[in-house]
Amino acid sequence: MAKSFAGRLADVVREPVITEKATRGMDRNQYTFAVDPRAAKPDIKAAIEQMFDVKVIGVSTMNPPRRKRRVGRFSGERAQVKKAVVRLAEGDTIQLFPESS
Repeated sequence: MAKSFAGRLADVVREPVITEKATRGMDRNQYTFAVDPRAAKPDIKAAIEQMFDVKVIGVSTMNPPRRKRRVGRFSGERAQVKKAVVRLAEGDTIQLFPESS
């Protein structure tokens, strides 16, 4: 585990990614999260296992290129985003959507 997140694994995972592609992955026990760009795969695995009490089999990460944005004459870039696709063991699930009664 990297030194940067040793005591604060809750800061690794920012939010779940809810897109059509990510929702299809849930059928295959794969969940997508936006994570801190400095987080390594062991950090992400430990954070998910600790937060949701599940067994993580694999972690795939991707760093898409930053998007350029322009507002009037000012140009800049959007914040850096790192996505992680986490594959869980058979029988484990993460409840992302609350049950409606």
